[in-house]
Amino acid sequence: MKNAVRFEEILKERLQDSEVAAEYLTACYEEGPEVFLVGLRDVVEAQGGMRRAAKSSKLNRESLYRLLSEDGNPRFSSLNAVLTSLGLKVRFTHT
Repeated sequence: MKNAVRFEEILKERLQDSEVAAEYLTACYEEGPEVFLVGLRDVVEAQGGMRRAAKSSKLNRESLYRLLSEDGNPRFSSLNAVLTSLGLKVRFTHT
């Protein structure tokens, strides 16, 4: 359990960097929607928490928690509001 706590601390510290957060979210997205939402929650928590993200995205905290749950099914506008509040945007590339 001690290693898991340390991992979470390191992850939270690294996700404070916007470039690292963007790479992390890209990797999460490639794993699937559920993993992406968990990853986005990790980034939100690392970059100021739910209260800050809710305020800056103009979403209420309850909606934000629901949106970022593993079973969340966010509307694009809500997802975009959260990403914008983190200084991130969606980008598509050709593989």
